[in-house]
Amino acid sequence: MTRTPLLRFLLVFLLALTSPALAHPMPSSVILLDVHEGAVGAEMQLPLSELGLALHETLSGDSDTLLAAHENEWRAYLLKHLRPTTPDGEAWTVAVDDLSIGNAEQTASGPYQELNAHLTLTPPAGASSRAFTLNYDAVMHQVVTHSALVSVRQDWAAGVTPEGTPAEVGVIRVNPVDGTVAPLVVNRDGGSLWTGFVGMLRLGVSHIAAGTDHLLFLLTLLLPAPLLAGLNHWGGFAGTRHSLLNILKIITAFTAGHSLTLIVGTLARLDLPAQPIEALIALSILISAVHALRPVFPGREVLVAGFFGLIHGLAFSFTLAELNLNAGQMALSLLGFNLGIEAMQLVVMALTLPWLILLARTPAYPAVRVGGASVAALASLGWLGQRLGLDNPLSTLADGLGVYGSWGIAGLAVVAIMLTFSTARRLRTGTRH
Repeated sequence: MTRTPLLRFLLVFLLALTSPALAHPMPSSVILLDVHEGAVGAEMQLPLSELGLALHETLSGDSDTLLAAHENEWRAYLLKHLRPTTPDGEAWTVAVDDLSIGNAEQTASGPYQELNAHLTLTPPAGASSRAFTLNYDAVMHQVVTHSALVSVRQDWAAGVTPEGTPAEVGVIRVNPVDGTVAPLVVNRDGGSLWTGFVGMLRLGVSHIAAGTDHLLFLLTLLLPAPLLAGLNHWGGFAGTRHSLLNILKIITAFTAGHSLTLIVGTLARLDLPAQPIEALIALSILISAVHALRPVFPGREVLVAGFFGLIHGLAFSFTLAELNLNAGQMALSLLGFNLGIEAMQLVVMALTLPWLILLARTPAYPAVRVGGASVAALASLGWLGQRLGLDNPLSTLADGLGVYGSWGIAGLAVVAIMLTFSTARRLRTGTRH
């Protein structure tokens, strides 16, 4: 080791020894990249305590006051310390879109305040947005123990979506040997239309798997589907053919409704407020639950399923509208996302409906119907309150229903099989006597 590198190593080592990092773990910065055609979005999360050390300032207190006092300074600082270039070294354009301060927590460091910055990185004309070199040394140019974790949060062509796990690209940190910060090479070559389509298919599946409210609405509406409607009460089993036909009509109407508004809402990029849409979805579950307890719209379940399908489709469209895709990618995304939704719906229906039809033949079905409808009504009231701004324990419990979905289906199957055999045995015994 020559004399100069040795001195650098000793300097970095001594700085590390005197760093507060030795007293307790300090949070790292996080950089999340959204790779689009023609530009890259970057969300940067910088711990204020670390940023303060780099700027030789104490940064803590009221978020609005801090932002008002330092916003211009921080914008200039980020532009100075984030310099993406093409692989050939040609500089990209960087724009700081907005800044905010939020609360965060990392396992080792505990809770802290952080600066959230959204930036747009634009390559020069003719250059790809999928391959670049990230020159970045914010904070670590002063705090040698600091590091930045870089991940890709969205990359349509590679099948990476914001609802999945970000793909880690690398960690930027100070080299303790020479005290330099090496640039990070980001290369997202290898994506394709097929990979993007499959990614959207998976997104549709996971959206329904995690979207307890959508499935709860449909299952609650199907609870009385195998039954005959009497005057202000549900009657007995309507027969297998009638039940299957009725269920098929309801599912088809719901699918047609949500597919229509998913396409219109996404292509037209309808800028609708999410809160009232989400509140209407909770209301749709409540109305279905009341109908399952006592027929309030007998014979019109198909129309109701289609109407509320329109509302649910608007909520689905919010997911795609946020991806900022070009026309071709959006067309494939609509197809893949919708197929994923339908596939997941069909799987849940296939696992649930046979047991409901079996149970509908037994004397126990009124208890199953009333119990299921009551749970759905309570969950919908919790969600409705939460989505109207009233936090409540019911909504927290309702959010956790999806975790027990597979156990619920398994329990339903066991009960259906046991009661079916029990009912058949009683009937045979009664016939002999």
